[in-house]
Amino acid sequence: MAMRRFRHSAALAATMAACFAAPALAQDDDAPGERRSRLDVTPYIEAAQVVTAELQPGSDVFTYTRLAAGVDAAISGRNSAASVSLRYERSIGWDDDVADFDTLTGVARGSLALVPQTLTLEAGGLAARTRIDRNGATSIGGFGANSDSTTQIYSVYAGPSLQTQVGDVEVTGTYLVGYSRVESPDLVPASSTGGLVDVFDESVSQAASVRAGIAPDMVLPVGLGVGAGWNRQDISNLDQRIDDRHVRGDITVPVTREIALIGGVGYEDVEVSSRDALRDSDGDPVIGPDGRFITDESQPRQIAYEAEGLIWDVGVMWRPSRRTSLTATVGRRYDSTTYYGSLSYAPSANSSFSVSVYDDITGFGGQLANSLNGLSTNFEAIRNPVTGDLGGCVGGVEGENCTLAGLGSLRSAIYRRRGVSATFSRVMGRTQLGLGVGYERRKYIAAAGTVLAPLDGITDENYWVSAYAGRQLDRQSSLNFNASASWFETGLDNAGSTLGYSASVSYYRTIIAGLSGTAAVGLDGITRESLPDYTSASALLGLRYSF
Repeated sequence: MAMRRFRHSAALAATMAACFAAPALAQDDDAPGERRSRLDVTPYIEAAQVVTAELQPGSDVFTYTRLAAGVDAAISGRNSAASVSLRYERSIGWDDDVADFDTLTGVARGSLALVPQTLTLEAGGLAARTRIDRNGATSIGGFGANSDSTTQIYSVYAGPSLQTQVGDVEVTGTYLVGYSRVESPDLVPASSTGGLVDVFDESVSQAASVRAGIAPDMVLPVGLGVGAGWNRQDISNLDQRIDDRHVRGDITVPVTREIALIGGVGYEDVEVSSRDALRDSDGDPVIGPDGRFITDESQPRQIAYEAEGLIWDVGVMWRPSRRTSLTATVGRRYDSTTYYGSLSYAPSANSSFSVSVYDDITGFGGQLANSLNGLSTNFEAIRNPVTGDLGGCVGGVEGENCTLAGLGSLRSAIYRRRGVSATFSRVMGRTQLGLGVGYERRKYIAAAGTVLAPLDGITDENYWVSAYAGRQLDRQSSLNFNASASWFETGLDNAGSTLGYSASVSYYRTIIAGLSGTAAVGLDGITRESLPDYTSASALLGLRYSF
């Protein structure tokens, strides 16, 4: 029996197939043309005084002044939508032991319909500060002006996506390119055995896909499609590379008005390769001034992993309404069983719940670009009020909005990652709530005989949670809370586990038009097995003028 509810299920199957075969850069499904026209741009300047007390392992007290300028913007129209939060900050220490430093942080996500309902340009960017521990784990908590082992993370991506109809055949295609970079930390972390952590440097990631298909009940009772994809990541550290190409066909079989069976079969060729580090006369790897291994360009590339052959998946799709969608699949890829899927539930325009299960091979830069593209184009940045840094999640009722919460490790090595993440957000009148949780397991891939060989087959596990809440008390004041925590454990010998956490409460009050005051307190820390724990408490008083 033909099922009208599944007229578009072939397109959904194509999206699922793209996530299966080219997950490095997934596509956002926002529809800018459905939004009301809106333009809200708020530049601001800010001055604040901060006191940070180290609770352990020492008892020092640091005082510094924070000066900042930034802009928050939200734009939407018939053919475009974008959200931006950008901030530059200068911290000035009041003591010789507290270094002055500059920080640029921001997140942006936009979509522009070049040809309405046919050709769209997607783009996004991220700048954030993070701290690196000796086992490679990251912490996004505020560690104040006296922190070491901190670094800046940058990522941008852009590309077109196509969706058109040729008779009964729907044709879709995407090409997205991303660039990610991690600056060298002030103090390069070393493992418990004295070996330096090879911190990710920079990478270029590309993903392209094309598909043609017919929906169920258009020509046949079932939906059919055929497509191809390519995923390429080039990492500067030791010239590491992922090259993944595939072709596949898929089918959608409606069972009821709400349920369809889906499946696909194809061929994939995956190769992971790299070069070794330059060696000195004693055979030891040469390390550059930035603390990273120097690549030996004179040596040939070495294969770390390759898989070629049949790939397949089968699953179920459930769409009881336009606000609820579930996809669950099982298949074979990378010479092993793979599971992936998604759940999206938005009972109203003010609340949403989503779950994502994933399995892919990527590097840190490709993962970051993928997370950026998963953001909604309609969000509000959640920042630590004491440090000004971005929190683990942004506020929004669409998309997977917790880009920074699950960073995990900053190691340069390529890895296969498997995990699950869930986000919840709700707006209730004057109250806004958000929660994100996740788990990720990374298994590193490295070529034998290279400096990264000890990492091959080693697994890292990362559990994370991020939450925020805001309440508009009256027309002049509001109260906000945000917190994040991540527990990281690595399989490296004697590296141990790390628990990083951050929490803050802030009160905002309008003084006169454009001028507001802020009072905030925060608690940040990191707990480690092989090093002393670090905990600090901070308090802030500040003024902001918004133009």
